[in-house]
Amino acid sequence: MKKYIGEIGLFSIAIIWGSGFIGTKLALDGGLSAIQTLTLRFFIGSTILCIVFYKQIKENISKESLIAGAVLGLCSFIGFSTQTLGLVYTTVAKNAFITAVNVVIVPFIGFILYKRKLDKIGVISSLIALFGIGVLSLEADFSVNFGDFLTFICAFGFAFHIFFTGEFTAKYNSYVLTVTQFVVAFFLSLILQIVTKQTHIQSTTLGIMGALYLGIFSTAVAFLLQTICQSKVEQTRSALILSTESLFGTILSVIIFHEILTMRMVLGCMIIFASIIISETKLSFFKKKDLINSQTE
Repeated sequence: MKKYIGEIGLFSIAIIWGSGFIGTKLALDGGLSAIQTLTLRFFIGSTILCIVFYKQIKENISKESLIAGAVLGLCSFIGFSTQTLGLVYTTVAKNAFITAVNVVIVPFIGFILYKRKLDKIGVISSLIALFGIGVLSLEADFSVNFGDFLTFICAFGFAFHIFFTGEFTAKYNSYVLTVTQFVVAFFLSLILQIVTKQTHIQSTTLGIMGALYLGIFSTAVAFLLQTICQSKVEQTRSALILSTESLFGTILSVIIFHEILTMRMVLGCMIIFASIIISETKLSFFKKKDLINSQTE
């Protein structure tokens, strides 16, 4: 069990994030705007983490770790802001699955920034994912829903976040990275809220409960676990495990909100999920099967 503690932790995060789509929907339906939801989420998360891990942060903080945390904070803000805004215009199920495309993007970031080898299967899986997004998101006249477009942008934000988390956790303290990123994300959200004149908050109890869930579980608990667990699991495997949040998000959206999944949506989701599996497994199960067959002949 100790050997797989990192993977178990990442699966736990995927479940929490999957339910986070529901929390976001509750917050929006409860009267909070997308920006207000983000600001409350990051404020609650960063406050809890600062209080709980104050001593560890004070002992391990450095200029380099603050810069690294700020980079993660910017990626988090881009990912969550476009995802939350996208949820205003699209369904929970589509939002969840398009977000999962980040798993295919991660290897390309390594190729572009560090010239790391990019294999053919990675390219093929990316093309399959784009086709799946088209099936899932394109309307009858081939126009793209604005919410789906924003969610696609969010996939890039989360891809960079996963990539840089894998890079930074090997160098800097997990607590410092986690707290710094959410403090930065909070201030960016607050600035955007002030600029757009959304400082007046008027929400129902349900909306506040949704924001509290996002701040405590989907932010403070989940991202602290991610920062710790990703130091034990390689980037590509981490991305694959975390991508299962889309599956949990879709299942919960059907159960709780009774969202109707059309055949086109099911097909699009299956294509995207297949691209994720292909991207991260490299079809290794076929190679093992061929090897076993050759040995038995």
